[in-house]
Amino acid sequence: MATVVAIITSIVVANATQTITAPNAAFMSFSLSAGTNSAAITPVTNRSVLVIGCCTTSGSRAAGQVSLIHVPGGGMSWTALEGSTVRGNPDITRGGNATTAGTHIVWIDGGGGLDIEVAGADTIYVHELLGYFPLAGNVTLIW
Repeated sequence: MATVVAIITSIVVANATQTITAPNAAFMSFSLSAGTNSAAITPVTNRSVLVIGCCTTSGSRAAGQVSLIHVPGGGMSWTALEGSTVRGNPDITRGGNATTAGTHIVWIDGGGGLDIEVAGADTIYVHELLGYFPLAGNVTLIW
């Protein structure tokens, strides 16, 4: 009986391996004038990606984050969290799926003038709306 238990235990332990890898990350800074976009950002494909963006300009500081998946040629699907300082709204969670340039994903500033948008089927960018003063910040992608 002890031999059977030892064999079963060995089989379970042998099948219970786990691989832990260090995450990958990409970081970009931006400084945008009203009505302009950052360079296009291409998230990795077919993996969950955490995108964290923030505005570092005084008077408009805030952050937003989004979990997304980029399907090659098929666009982005996401769930986003926006902070309570954005447009005076309480914390908002929203989701979407798009390939169309200009589709809003998440606000990343305190005044609702700076957001991350879909740039095309395979890219995203940071967009500053018209009528706002120059805003600076950064975006981090972790996968």
